[in-house]
Amino acid sequence: MWPRRSAALPDAELATEHLTQDLGRRSRRGGVILLSAQALRVLGQMGTLVVLARLLPPSAFGLLAMVAAIGAVLDLVKEFGLSAATIQKQDISHAQVSALFWINAGVGAVLGVSLFAGAPWLADFYGQPALSAVARWLALGFVLSGLTVQHWALLRRQMRFTAIAGMETVADFASFAAAIGLAVGGAGYWALVVQRLVSPVFLFLGSWLLCRWRPSRPARTTGVRELLGFGASVTGSGLAVAFSRSIDQILIGWLWGPSVLGLYERTTRLLLMPVNTINAPVYAAAMPALSRLIDQPARYRSMFGQVMQKLALLTMPTFALAAVVPDWIVQILFGPTWARAVPLVGLFSVSATYLPVLLAVSLLYMTQARTREMLRATLIDAGLCVASIVAGLHWGVTGVAASLALVGLFVRTPTAFWLATRRGPVTVGNVWRAIAPPATAAIAVALAAGGLRQIETAPTFTALASTAAAALAAAIGVLMMWPEIRRELRQLLERHVFRPSRTPSPVP
Repeated sequence: MWPRRSAALPDAELATEHLTQDLGRRSRRGGVILLSAQALRVLGQMGTLVVLARLLPPSAFGLLAMVAAIGAVLDLVKEFGLSAATIQKQDISHAQVSALFWINAGVGAVLGVSLFAGAPWLADFYGQPALSAVARWLALGFVLSGLTVQHWALLRRQMRFTAIAGMETVADFASFAAAIGLAVGGAGYWALVVQRLVSPVFLFLGSWLLCRWRPSRPARTTGVRELLGFGASVTGSGLAVAFSRSIDQILIGWLWGPSVLGLYERTTRLLLMPVNTINAPVYAAAMPALSRLIDQPARYRSMFGQVMQKLALLTMPTFALAAVVPDWIVQILFGPTWARAVPLVGLFSVSATYLPVLLAVSLLYMTQARTREMLRATLIDAGLCVASIVAGLHWGVTGVAASLALVGLFVRTPTAFWLATRRGPVTVGNVWRAIAPPATAAIAVALAAGGLRQIETAPTFTALASTAAAALAAAIGVLMMWPEIRRELRQLLERHVFRPSRTPSPVP
């Protein structure tokens, strides 16, 4: 029998042999649990975003975005890729995880102190004196997160998806309630500051409560250099991604101030929040599962194809619809005061159709320990992203969004697919075949919604719902033209609907 988890058996939280017997079932079940929890969280986030957008001015969101753009880069430095190292390594020891814990804790503390000390400089850079106090409070989040990284990684390594989903959901809804309550009470941008602090507090407490592992005292141990090398490559890649995804907000805030940045940041968050919240559970479920299948190329290739296809099915048709009806979305969710966000919603919706699958190909590098290749590929992608942002600045925030959408769709995505599949069991053809059905469904959705827009012109919830229903019907019709989709649907029905009863028939 597998040993019961306890503080006296620290290695019980590290071993993974017991997971391989039913890895497929665990991965599917974990994906369902995490995606269900993410769906609930996305609804909460969307509701909170809409409520706060009506309670607070765009400048309040812009003020927080000025710190968040830098915080996204610092957050990756704090983690240093060591959570991925803990999940990916097959035979990691208690001493090694302890060493990684103290590294994460130390880096988190240094970053927190650095942001606290540099807060006045940040306020001077943007010309916003209020940023100094905001940045100093947000520095506390880095200290707490540094103490959470390894416990969180161990929960994911053990594929304890119910615990992960529960903690994330509780943390998010606690932060939503705090932010809305303070905004209603007239706290202004401080409601957003508290929202960003509540979540790391809950995740810190929850991860230490549910993961029984505890670190040893700081000490030298063998094998840490290898893990740091893995983490350094992951961090380098993450920093390139974070910089390329933050430089637009940094430049917009510097050039045009918090009001314009708030409009841009809220629109980005509205469209890209579902991308991030969907990708997170997919990564959490697929990373440990694919890491255990690295010696079984056929199973690895099949599972990765399923991950890509299901991810694309969840996102491509949905955002294709949003790209066609951006004015309806803004009017219904935010009201007329946010009318300037309409073109941004449409353009970011185009970006959101490809971003999930573009980000998901990093699983190939991570699970195959190809982190040096991932670093090179990420630097190439970051260069393309930054170049598109700079090219669009001349035409304002709409130009930036348009440039990001077009370059991402026609240059970054094909390049990322080609680079990620140059080695390993997955070919570039496998990737394109996996996303072909969702891509055709997205095209059908855009055509159907565009046609209905000629009839339904009023931006009402009823018009949006009827258009979405017609678009869904068009997507299903196109998907049924693909043999693999029909085969999967038939297998699903046979397994869960038409499965014969296990109860023996009575003897006549």
